[in-house]
Amino acid sequence: MNYLGIKPVRPRVAIFGFTGCEGCQLQLANGEEDLAEFLSAMRIARFRELSSADEEAYDIALVEGAVTRGDEEERLLEIRDRARVLVALGSCACYGGVPRLKNCFDPVEMNHEVYGCHPRESLPTRSLREIVTVDQEIPGCPVAKVEVERIIQHLIWGLPYRFPAYPVCLECKQRYILCRFEQGELCLGPLTRGGCLATCPRGGLGCWGCRGPAAEPNYGEFIAIARQRGFTLREIKERLSFFGGLEVTP
Repeated sequence: MNYLGIKPVRPRVAIFGFTGCEGCQLQLANGEEDLAEFLSAMRIARFRELSSADEEAYDIALVEGAVTRGDEEERLLEIRDRARVLVALGSCACYGGVPRLKNCFDPVEMNHEVYGCHPRESLPTRSLREIVTVDQEIPGCPVAKVEVERIIQHLIWGLPYRFPAYPVCLECKQRYILCRFEQGELCLGPLTRGGCLATCPRGGLGCWGCRGPAAEPNYGEFIAIARQRGFTLREIKERLSFFGGLEVTP
């Protein structure tokens, strides 16, 4: 589409997947009502979920998943070298996500338990930023499609965008959602960055912290309140460590 005879620049965007469930990539493919308009703002160089394009040159790389193998590390370094902008897409890419839980176990025993007599290469799980420079992180499990679209607009056209600093609790109050703590559930809403529209509490579940920490989270006070409400320190630590984005205090 031209405006005043000026052809807009459409950056080449490539989307890659590492260790993860590909749910964040599927989020981008969902919402068919605005998918065509979203894709029209860019040129897809690679996106296995939607396109057969397989180009080696691209400007923006969206990378989903954590790094758990040597070949993934090499591939990530190559992507970083090619991309002008590298975006970590989802909690696994930002923090290690659920795959990071394997770091809590003995790697040899875990490998044998999973693969038996046919062991596979398996390195400690790492987020993208532990290996390469990341220009932008979009947390969430999965990511919010609207948030990704706004950030892409920010990267392409420079439109202003700022991640929420407030916690999920604020979004619960805005939507008159009953506090999950008051319902006897453990909830990380006081610590976790908002922007998800309180999806889990709205669905009747306590927050699991997939979006990482809100501004200045008070871990000590949260743990004290959770202990007062009958949750054990082990339960609290397990919840805090689930996605790898929150601080797990001793």
